[in-house]
Amino acid sequence: MTKVWVYAELTGGQVARVSLELLTKARQLTADVTAVVLGTGASAQAATLGQYGAKRVLVHEDAAYEQFLSEPAADTIAALIEQEKPDLLLIGTTYNGRDIASRLNAQLNCGVITDGAQLSLDGVQLKVQVPWYSATTIVDVTLSGGVTRLVLIRPKSFAAEVDPNAAAPQVEQIQAQVSQQARRAVVVENVVQASEGPKLEEASVVVSGGRGLKQAENFKLLHDLASTLGGAVGASRAVVDAGWVPYSYQVGQTGKTVKPSIYMACGISGAIQHTVGMKGAKYIIAINTDPDAPIFKFADLGIVGDVLKVVPALNEEIKRRKG
Repeated sequence: MTKVWVYAELTGGQVARVSLELLTKARQLTADVTAVVLGTGASAQAATLGQYGAKRVLVHEDAAYEQFLSEPAADTIAALIEQEKPDLLLIGTTYNGRDIASRLNAQLNCGVITDGAQLSLDGVQLKVQVPWYSATTIVDVTLSGGVTRLVLIRPKSFAAEVDPNAAAPQVEQIQAQVSQQARRAVVVENVVQASEGPKLEEASVVVSGGRGLKQAENFKLLHDLASTLGGAVGASRAVVDAGWVPYSYQVGQTGKTVKPSIYMACGISGAIQHTVGMKGAKYIIAINTDPDAPIFKFADLGIVGDVLKVVPALNEEIKRRKG
């Protein structure tokens, strides 16, 4: 039976959403699913990991995994892989996940596929779909068996779903020591940016803005509309680079991938680098003064007009209908 491992990343003491997405996919591939979770509070997350498909959870509670950069985690996982030789290790495409995967690739001299969007197993052959050239082309990449395969998967590639037949997982404490060599790069500070409303990646409605808003102050119009709809505000890379909004708002190839029920693109032209991060939305609404803007090719509903006039009018009408 194929042995699939998932690195369950902790964020603020909780399992990252992308790790639950990977566990959901892993249990569709095989019945032999193991989660590896490292850091303070790791044992407390075992039940959650079991609900999403982990039959076995390997835990190691050591503050070093938060105090230092990815070296302690990479060393621990590398040792585990050398001992047990799983067929596949899935890692979420996060800053920490990319760092760990690159170190494992070098330490174990094994293949790694990055930026995966879909994956399947046919016997021992692994096939991963990877977007290339700003997602204008989808390429099937394969890795044969024989060694542990590493695959980085983009967030939102799969839905995170609780296993209705889940049972309590087998929890094992990892016997490991974090070496002094791995304690070189110290995490000096973690800064959490305060936000209101739902998280961008989890919101059912996302209202995003681009250059068509003309100036940073006009993002207030989007915040007002998002508040009325119970959604979150996003942005194109152009306005993030211009300093209008923080990077945490960015949707696209170098930002976040979102799959809301409704995605509103307000004053966004529709460059492929942006649309790759939002084209999975159930419904896309585009507002732009240019009738030939590329964004309209993706839109279920297109409005040709000035976003500074359309958005306030839309917000007032929604409020009126909500009573």
